[in-house]
Order: sequence, then structure tokens, then C-alpha cells
Amino acid sequence: MRTVNAYAAPSATEPLVPTTIERRDVGPHDVLIEIAYAGICHSDIHTVRGDWGDITYPQVVGHEIVGTVAEVGSEVTLHSVGDRVGVGCMVNSCRECVNCKAGMENYCLKGNIQTYNGIDRDGTVTQGGYSTHVVVVEDFVLRVPEAIPYETAAPLLCAGITTYSPLAHWNAGPGKKVAVVGLGGLGHLAVRIAAAMGAEVTVLSQSLKKQEDGLRLGASHYYATSDPATFDELANSFDLVINTVSAVLDLDAYLGLLALDGTMVNVGAPGEPLPLHVFTLFGNRRSFAGSGIGSIAETQEMLDFCAENGISAEVEVIAADQINEAYERVLASDVRYRFVIDTATLA
Repeated sequence: MRTVNAYAAPSATEPLVPTTIERRDVGPHDVLIEIAYAGICHSDIHTVRGDWGDITYPQVVGHEIVGTVAEVGSEVTLHSVGDRVGVGCMVNSCRECVNCKAGMENYCLKGNIQTYNGIDRDGTVTQGGYSTHVVVVEDFVLRVPEAIPYETAAPLLCAGITTYSPLAHWNAGPGKKVAVVGLGGLGHLAVRIAAAMGAEVTVLSQSLKKQEDGLRLGASHYYATSDPATFDELANSFDLVINTVSAVLDLDAYLGLLALDGTMVNVGAPGEPLPLHVFTLFGNRRSFAGSGIGSIAETQEMLDFCAENGISAEVEVIAADQINEAYERVLASDVRYRFVIDTATLA
């Protein structure tokens, strides 16, 4: 075992604190990564505060991880010492179910093994990227292209793939009208990616305070959802609506924005149920869908797409001792657009 520095949540109600955790020895198929940066995702906050159910404390979160390969196991073939790599939301899966065999381990029927607060195949509780090192089986380690700066690459491992996957699956591209609900950590990447795919992008945000940013990021239009006229003006307009916010919305109002055979995809994950009247779906043969992260292959595809199109996250780099303050700012929507921890400050 290897002892490494980390920042952990001791309980659902206490601030995160510096600590040490144990990482397993590097096995034949494992990769040891010296972490350079770790993004702060809204999911991290939901998890440590118990919003999504019981967890094991102390808990180190963080599933937007980039760094350098420091050591490889004797049978590793996919990565070499010194490689730029990343780890996203999962670190393993059963490898045996029909979805895993189809290359969709993100939808493993036994549940993929999450980067934190999961039970790994050796029975240990997984601990995430707010740490200096992590050991991950080689098949779940991504290659980070040189064209993407490390600190701006980290959020792509969750926010990037979470938005890229539904945009790719529902064929965002030329001739398609895409609306992005929320211009936060996920939303700003959804705008950039959809625009790079060739879609006509509209941002739907509570107010117009981020309008300049939205248009700069690639949106053609920007509307305030606090204005009831928005929903009248845009009714029956969009082929695809990507909802990135982790809050309860009036789904019926947003579904009314869909054109014939349009789809609204939820990628934000509020802690409360979302009410929906099924009759709203009948009009225009609308669909309401959910989408999780992408597979490892799709995540690599996303990273390569972002490198080719000059896409990365807009970040605010912080030291580890600023994590608790960053959490409060995330909850207050006071970040443009992703906090990223410089893990060198953990040493």
C-alpha cells in the first residue's frame, strides 16, 4: 500500500480536511498516476453532503482527474511512464454483462465502479482525485492530448463527456437547433461542443447576466427563463434540449420548447424528483430522456474532438485549502466556470 496526501469529507456536515489515504500497490494491469489537477464537480458536493444517499466517511471525492503516469504494472500495454492521462467518473466495471461487452461499461448492468464512494473489485472503497496519486486499472485511463492544457482538461473528464455523449447520440450538428439549459460547469462546455458540431445553439439561463459569455462560447441566441415570454417565443423550436442544471425545473414548460420528435435530455441531477405531466409528451411526439457519462471509448473520442476543435473548460485554479470556500461558491453559482484544484498544494 502507498500512503498519499488528500482532502476528505469527515461527515456530511463538516468541512473537508487534509488527511492521508492508502492507495493499493500497482498490480500487473494497473497504472499509478501522479495527479496534477482535479476538477470540482457539483456531484462531489451532493455526494459528501449525503444528498444522494449514504456514503462511507471519510470520503475523498473528485472524478475529473488529470496527471502523469508515474508507474505501470508488468502487463500494461496502453500507457507508459510520463504519459499525459486522465480519469473520469468510473474506474472499473463487471466486464461481463451485455452492456460491458458492447463497449458501454458506463451502463454496466451491475453498476460501473465509481471513482469515489464505490466498491472496487478488491472490496475496498474507492477514493477520488482530491489527492496526490491514484491507482487505476489501465483500461479506465484516458489519453489527454497535448493540445489541451492540463488544468483545462480536467473538467472534460466529467462535464465534457456528460454533455458530449447526448449531443453525439442525438445527432447535434448542421441543421439542428440545440438549447442548453444553464451556463455553468456543464453548460458552458455543452455550448462549445454543440457549436463545434455545427448546431445552432441557444442558451436558456435564469437571467441575461452571462449573455456575453454565452455568445462568446458559441451560442447564437441567449434567453432569460425568468421571462415568461421566452417560453411563448420559443415554443416548438428545438430538436434537442440539454438540461445541465441540478435543480427542479418546470419540465412541462421546457418540454413545450421541443419541435416535432424533439428530445429533452437531463444531465443535471437534482436531489429531488422532477414532476412531469405525460400529456406534455404527446404534443409533437416529444421525448424526455436521461444520459449519464460516456463509455471509455466515447470519452477518448470526446477528448480528441476537443483537441481538434480547440475546446477546453474555462477554469479557476485553486489551492487545496480553498476547497470549502469553492463549494460554497459553486452552490451560489459564483464560478466561471469550473474550479480546478492544483494538487501540488496537497504535498
